[in-house]
Amino acid sequence: MDPVRILLVEDDSQLGESLEAALRLEQYAVDWLRTGEPVKAALGSTPYDLLIIDLGLPGVPGMQVLRQLRADKHRLPVLVLTARNTIADRVDGLDSGADDYLSKPFDIAELFARVRALLRRKGEQRSTQLQAVGISLDPADRLVSFQGQAVDLTAREFAILEILMRNAGRYVSRARLEEGIYSWGEEVESNTVEVYISRLRKRFGSSAIETMRGVGYRVPA
Repeated sequence: MDPVRILLVEDDSQLGESLEAALRLEQYAVDWLRTGEPVKAALGSTPYDLLIIDLGLPGVPGMQVLRQLRADKHRLPVLVLTARNTIADRVDGLDSGADDYLSKPFDIAELFARVRALLRRKGEQRSTQLQAVGISLDPADRLVSFQGQAVDLTAREFAILEILMRNAGRYVSRARLEEGIYSWGEEVESNTVEVYISRLRKRFGSSAIETMRGVGYRVPA
């Protein structure tokens, strides 16, 4: 399964850039849209775990996007961001299908807490701890340990390891791993996956990740 992937829809360039960077530092994969028009197509082509959307979007308003999402029976968790902070606005947003509502300005720590809560609420599948070859990985809390000792990983190291752990015993192609660590518009360097695999082997031992030339990589089951 894919690592946790978030679709961010925010027209404010400064805020959108800051949120994208902050979420990636928290080891989430993020795609950022500036308007509401492409949201439906994006959700139809990519399996997202969470939508974070501003209501004050140009063109198609965020509320309209949200209502259409629910009319289409899409059950994706939605966190609404907005400068509208009256009780009536909150009630309207929640009644339109939002799972949570965060008024601007907000503290980034509160945003992270609400994101974690929505991801936990999404289901138990992602919160199930993954274990193999002495490695323990908690997808919900983004924690990794090896032989009982905590290990700090970068966002992309975590993403690759999570994909391999979810497919323990099966080979995963380099192309599939590239999909997990690159967002839209990012240029894929030819040796990126190999670099991160090498780093992970240094942390967990050379036998933790096996290679089959022309096929891919796997964590032994």
